[in-house]
Amino acid sequence: MILIWLAFICGAGATIYSIRHYTAADQRARALSKKLELLCTASITTSAVILLIHLLSVNASYEYVFSHSSTDLSWFYRISAFWAGREGSLLLWTWSILVMLLLLRYTGYTKQLAQTRIMDLTTMISMAIASVFLFMLVIDNPFSAFRVLSSGAIEPTNWNPFVALYNVPYGQGMNPLLRNPWMAIHPPVLFLGYAAFTFPFAAAIGNLITKDERWTLIARDWMRIAWLFLTLGIGLGGFWAYEVLGWGAWYWTWDPVETSSLIPWITSTAYLHAQTRAKHGEYGFLAPLLAVASFILVIFATFVTRSGIWASVHSWQDFTTEGLVIAIFLALLTLCSVFLLGRRYLEDENVPKASEEELP
Repeated sequence: MILIWLAFICGAGATIYSIRHYTAADQRARALSKKLELLCTASITTSAVILLIHLLSVNASYEYVFSHSSTDLSWFYRISAFWAGREGSLLLWTWSILVMLLLLRYTGYTKQLAQTRIMDLTTMISMAIASVFLFMLVIDNPFSAFRVLSSGAIEPTNWNPFVALYNVPYGQGMNPLLRNPWMAIHPPVLFLGYAAFTFPFAAAIGNLITKDERWTLIARDWMRIAWLFLTLGIGLGGFWAYEVLGWGAWYWTWDPVETSSLIPWITSTAYLHAQTRAKHGEYGFLAPLLAVASFILVIFATFVTRSGIWASVHSWQDFTTEGLVIAIFLALLTLCSVFLLGRRYLEDENVPKASEEELP
């Protein structure tokens, strides 16, 4: 629980100091932001390992372990329990973003952009997004633990890491529908794809602010990775539904959650076509529009799944504080993106165009 809080504080701090570096060219702020980013990643990685250990040992004193793991499950399904619930899947998604950000910054040809404003903006926006997810983990903590009140009643606590844990002798395990080999593959593949969408979005926003065309160097491969994992995730989910839900000869029933994951796949496919010309200076408006829209649609798919507004076999059927945070986050993303895209569109429209006589 403390590690989750520490990760959020470090993530928020890294975002704030990266903003200070970008606006004031403060090199000390840059160095501190990098240290906080590394500490944030280390904290969330450690917390993920601890949760995995609790799931494998079925330490049911923790509410998440009690709800998704049990001694009758094989180790294979106990690991799958990590992403079987809201808190664990969000932890996996957040961890993926932070690890991928390290890969973006310190490996491959993108590390050559380390001192550029476009990379500074990409890192800043990515850390801000990760901080929102970390805030949701603080609210809906995967380490909520059972305790005994003075009245003798037993209830979970989400805020006190120092309580004496109530010894729960067993866990109730996963929903029987989730006890399937596809469960071990489909969700993590999908969340890896969702995480990878962060960086084309962040780079596209950076381009809308700076007009630095090198954003395509950042977005190109990460959109390919996101598209690949999303394609695999959708396909594997279709096989899972065919086998478990008894949909007959169909792999697709236009379930709300299924459809919400298909729409960003369509926009990301369109982006992959557009980016082949974006590097030549074309699609200066369309390419960032598609990159931005793809990530916003991913967050919309998350809202559909976690809000409980739409009835679906995939979604949780209750509207929690987490759903409210996602709704606010989605609204802010949309408003800011529409403003930046609208400004770019108007700027492009006001650029004088060459007459036919001036054209070669």
